[in-house]
Amino acid sequence: MKKKLIKRILLIFICALFGIALIGTITVYSVWHNEINTAFSFKKIRNRNDDHKDGALYEMTVSGDYYFEEFIEKGASSDSELISYITSHITKGLIPMKISESEIACSAFTAELENGDRVFGRNYDFDKTNTCIVKTNPSHGYKSISTIDLQFLGLSTDKDVTGLMNRITALAAPFVPLDGMNEKGVSCAIFMSYQGDEKTVATDQKTDKPDITSTTMLRLILDYAATVEEAVSLVEKYDLHDSAQTSYHYMVADATGKSAILEWVNGTDKTDNDGTARKLVVTYNDQDDHIGQREAEASYQWITNFIVQPGYYETDEDKPGFDRYNIIYDGLKKTDGKLADEQQAMDILESVGQRYYKEGHNGCTVHSVVYNLTKHTSYFIPNENYKDDTAKFYYSI
Repeated sequence: MKKKLIKRILLIFICALFGIALIGTITVYSVWHNEINTAFSFKKIRNRNDDHKDGALYEMTVSGDYYFEEFIEKGASSDSELISYITSHITKGLIPMKISESEIACSAFTAELENGDRVFGRNYDFDKTNTCIVKTNPSHGYKSISTIDLQFLGLSTDKDVTGLMNRITALAAPFVPLDGMNEKGVSCAIFMSYQGDEKTVATDQKTDKPDITSTTMLRLILDYAATVEEAVSLVEKYDLHDSAQTSYHYMVADATGKSAILEWVNGTDKTDNDGTARKLVVTYNDQDDHIGQREAEASYQWITNFIVQPGYYETDEDKPGFDRYNIIYDGLKKTDGKLADEQQAMDILESVGQRYYKEGHNGCTVHSVVYNLTKHTSYFIPNENYKDDTAKFYYSI
């Protein structure tokens, strides 16, 4: 009798523990189900190759929203404020975050295909790093696909991204896109601009406008802009604070063929040393009075790493990335900006790949991507593996 009673008590106790655990699991999932689903969608789709200095490639599908509506109401005037927001909201305070400084080269252009489709081609030049392709579908805005350098979230470049804690860290990826396209056919990318006499003076506007950082401005465009004009209108509402102690400029394009370069400037390269005094200047692809370096080409536009405003530099030799700029221009000019297909667009990106056009160069074009703004598709190649069919990835929004 006594043994039966003890067994019954033990059974009740075990059932109670199981019930508590089940309730706890249900509670956690009900509160964090989007984060859990997102974390477990993170997967590797191409292995790293340390001999070739290639990082691994991952993809992740964001489930639900990611607190961006709340973020743009509050804004952030520095990386530390952005990190504080991400840590408290995205990683639930569990994991400290950081945004790394960078030395990004990069190139991009827009063009028209023979079938009338509009494309946006982009190279992200850096050193070996792990990359993630991120798909989002927020209730507050448009679906998009974007590319993330995972080291910007503090994840190691020297090994695979594994483990639960790293997956949780990756939840912050929507806040640090480097390029992307949304379901309306708007694409945007970020490029270093090396502004100021020291070449590293970050834009740090200080007016009474709300504040936003570099990559969150790009997220703003992807989530809310259906045209280039809408993107410019959104950006004009904010004070920009460049991330990672570095200056940047941007190019945005849409499915109509319109594109624009967004730059924050104050004076010339020798005098542009006060990031707080810079003002937004927008150069559209049909504005020959702003381009300066070349005659206007309404059907296409291209960018590397120098400010396009006329008179900003004393000589062409002072313009960072001017060699790549000329190579891209030559590739587009041959056909007046009309390319046969997306592969020809990728071929132009290959022509300015870091390993291709600079023999012995230590850096790498981490990814090349051609966004089709008409069909809302992307053609992606990591680490300059242009001749390897297994390294070609295709996405559709």
